[in-house]
Amino acid sequence: MSTFENANSQFEEALKYMDISQDAKDILKASKEEMTASIPVRMDDGSLKVFEGHRVHYNDSLGPTKGGIRYHPDVTLDEVKSLAFWMTFKCAVVGIPYGGGKGGVTVNPKEISKQELERLSRGYVQAFYDFIGPDKDIPAPDVYTNETIMGWMTDEYSKIARAYTPAAFTGKPLSLGGSQGRSVATSLGGFYVLKDLVKKLGMEGKGLKVAIQGFGNAGYNIARFLHDEEYRVIGLSDSKGGIVCKDYCFDPVKIMGAKKSKGMIDGVYYKGTVHDEKDHEHVSNNELLETDCDILIPAAIENQITEKNAPKIKAKIILELANGPVTPEADKILADKGIIVVPDILANAGGVTVSYFEWVQNRQGYYWAENEVFEKLQNIMCNAFQNIYSIMTVKKCTFRTAAYIYATTRIVEAIEAKGTKEFFNGNSK
Repeated sequence: MSTFENANSQFEEALKYMDISQDAKDILKASKEEMTASIPVRMDDGSLKVFEGHRVHYNDSLGPTKGGIRYHPDVTLDEVKSLAFWMTFKCAVVGIPYGGGKGGVTVNPKEISKQELERLSRGYVQAFYDFIGPDKDIPAPDVYTNETIMGWMTDEYSKIARAYTPAAFTGKPLSLGGSQGRSVATSLGGFYVLKDLVKKLGMEGKGLKVAIQGFGNAGYNIARFLHDEEYRVIGLSDSKGGIVCKDYCFDPVKIMGAKKSKGMIDGVYYKGTVHDEKDHEHVSNNELLETDCDILIPAAIENQITEKNAPKIKAKIILELANGPVTPEADKILADKGIIVVPDILANAGGVTVSYFEWVQNRQGYYWAENEVFEKLQNIMCNAFQNIYSIMTVKKCTFRTAAYIYATTRIVEAIEAKGTKEFFNGNSK
């Protein structure tokens, strides 16, 4: 099953609990438009290399499309389409006036120089200029892209438009119109939701064991937030493997320091005030997922928990900080085991929410303090959580299905407001 088929099956599950028009079903099952382009880049050695880029507008019923651009060697149109699909529902979950979009380039950014990376980024804007813009489709950072790349892209867009256009991209550096709090928004939004869930379940956050797959920006920051709240971060992994401790917890700040200086997360371990390289266990990414813990946070890439390893998952709660880390087959197994999965379309929606704040600030020319950004983010994330939790309780469905019901209701209202078959046949209520 393709990634997009996986995504659609999650939507299909929600439809079992809903009565919507066939018009809305047909619109939501297909992307609005897709574009693939060749991006020629002059390399440092004088040679020319052509990269393949994609951009998908999945649905714009609620507003201009919104979604990141990822640089990864495994990027495909199917993946980008799936991510745009998820973005459609993610924006609806948190009630921001966007539809879903996504973009990507098939490239390993670690294998090209910074100068080549800049040429590629500007080339992407040149190729997709007519497909993006502040009133049409607003890109942001994603896997292996960052605020510097967004700054290059904003600059290139403004050059082509012959007008300063900061609202064309979000996730920019503060000096170029970025928003306070954007760099931690994805993690912070997930943190707010997790804290509310733990409280709902009658659990005490302090001392809960947490394992996190993926130690990039999102994984690192949620580890830091949880560590500061005295959750026990006992497992961490990145693309090179993972580490697990049983008798103490890792300090994410020290681990990140080691990763930056030595290129690996196991360069330092922290036990009280003593550094120790023996009280830990080296594990693979798959083994980390099966760690005995209370909370498991997949924060890397999609399709990490499948029907093969789902029976071995020991966590009580899974918080999907990555997009699509749990397959539909695994979802059923986890539900049968009584494991609560907080779906990506809610868990990692903090990033797009603060991107929306950035877009608003760019258009107003008025910028907010960090505490104001965080307060607005917390209100939106917690309100969405409460509404979805209520649906889950009433419908007796999974958290994921409840989130899709909640989001789909909002999107369908916008679609059906323009008229359906029943309306045009004179049969509408």
